[in-house]
Amino acid sequence: MTKEPGEVHTDASRQKRTEDSQEIGRRYRFKHLALPTVLRDMYFSRADPGPGDRVPDFDLPTLGGGRFRSADLGETGPALMIFGSYTCPVTDSAAPGLNELYARFGDRVRFVMVDVREAHPGKEAPQPDTPDEKMAHAEQLRDLHGFEFEVAVDDIDGTLHRALSPKPNSAYVLGKDGTILFRAQWANDTKALAAALDAIAAGESPSRSQSGGVVRPILRQFRYMAPVLDRAGGGAWRDMWRVAPPMAATAFALKVLRIRPTG
Repeated sequence: MTKEPGEVHTDASRQKRTEDSQEIGRRYRFKHLALPTVLRDMYFSRADPGPGDRVPDFDLPTLGGGRFRSADLGETGPALMIFGSYTCPVTDSAAPGLNELYARFGDRVRFVMVDVREAHPGKEAPQPDTPDEKMAHAEQLRDLHGFEFEVAVDDIDGTLHRALSPKPNSAYVLGKDGTILFRAQWANDTKALAAALDAIAAGESPSRSQSGGVVRPILRQFRYMAPVLDRAGGGAWRDMWRVAPPMAATAFALKVLRIRPTG
């Protein structure tokens, strides 16, 4: 059976879209940290969804067999959605504060940690290539920090993560209609998150729509960096020295001085 010219073109276009999607997924699941990734983590672009925008539709599995769906927000109420991973020092530094916030607001705001790509993959914690591997990493993330709130798992290609700008540990307060009410570039900016959640829990709008903290949240992660790179295993330290020598040197100095995380 001979295909019409239009059909051939459609098949070719479909194949091209599939190949492009696969390439995007491979780039997202990097095996080694690169400088462009680190630089992009430092700012939100104007094109990234922000306060006032609707969050893209999503439907993610959670540990324990549940679902985290954008369509359910109307019933479950406002949510604090945090991106994080097992090998992210900012996630490590944010965890104690997030647990405290959950104790304060968890009865009025839904807390969900979304496991995304590994920030510093290494031999002991390589970048997941299958849904099962990513689910296992999410379990490690939950158990490490003792999260009592939900932990959801984004798909292998980071569809939701990429749609909102793939920062390693950003946080979003979502309204019942899926509107982004508040955005924090770093979830360890606990003070800003607490102020936003206080307003949301009271049925009000946050006085600020996003966290402006950049320097302090970055500095706060340094004492967590060496333990995270050690935990990630072979290759993680090498990539850090190659990509960001000053950050690696600071983390190594803190390790030598035995200045460890306090939370």
